[in-house]
Amino acid sequence: MDVLVSPSYQPFVVAGLVMASLVLIETVSLVAGFSLSHFVDKGFDLEAHSGHHADPWDNGILAGILGWINAGRVPALVFIITWLAAFAAAGFALQTAAIWVWAPLPVLIACLLASLLAAPVTRVTTRWVSFIIPREETYVVSHDDLVGRIAEVTLGPLDQGPAGRIKLQDIHGNWHFPMARAAKDHGPIPIGAQVLLVDRTGSTFLAIPAPEQLKTTR
Repeated sequence: MDVLVSPSYQPFVVAGLVMASLVLIETVSLVAGFSLSHFVDKGFDLEAHSGHHADPWDNGILAGILGWINAGRVPALVFIITWLAAFAAAGFALQTAAIWVWAPLPVLIACLLASLLAAPVTRVTTRWVSFIIPREETYVVSHDDLVGRIAEVTLGPLDQGPAGRIKLQDIHGNWHFPMARAAKDHGPIPIGAQVLLVDRTGSTFLAIPAPEQLKTTR
């Protein structure tokens, strides 16, 4: 318990608490039928305001650094949570090792070293996560363009209750990961099932089981 109030550990305790809070909020929001990740991604989608593809990570040297650790290749919330977890873990490890050897590192130096250690960990972790949770590329097509396409249920089952989540590719091959419910008189549709998107309400799609002739091979 003393670690939680020690000045040497405070930045990493705060990072860990923020990370845990984000995970909790995202979990609760998914159960409630919406996703915090969706709104965070919208906050980074500058194209909707400019009329052009504007990458929020595109800022010279910063873009190179963030690109190297895969920022923008996974949902923004996933990237933030992963970095916070890596930063907190690295900071705790550094300070514990330093105390064991002699004395805790100055907080600023510990934070800088933890940030450097967190970068490669975030790069490796998000690379693996990107294969499981593809980033939603909303700037290429509108939601209406996705109606009529085949998707796979990744969080479900889909019914008329709280929305689940699906993944699909648009005509350009970009991945989307929106929310969905089963259309009226359909459901429950289990995780892993392929569905046909027949309509949408706001950003939530309505889906039915995909007809056999439309199902895609895996």
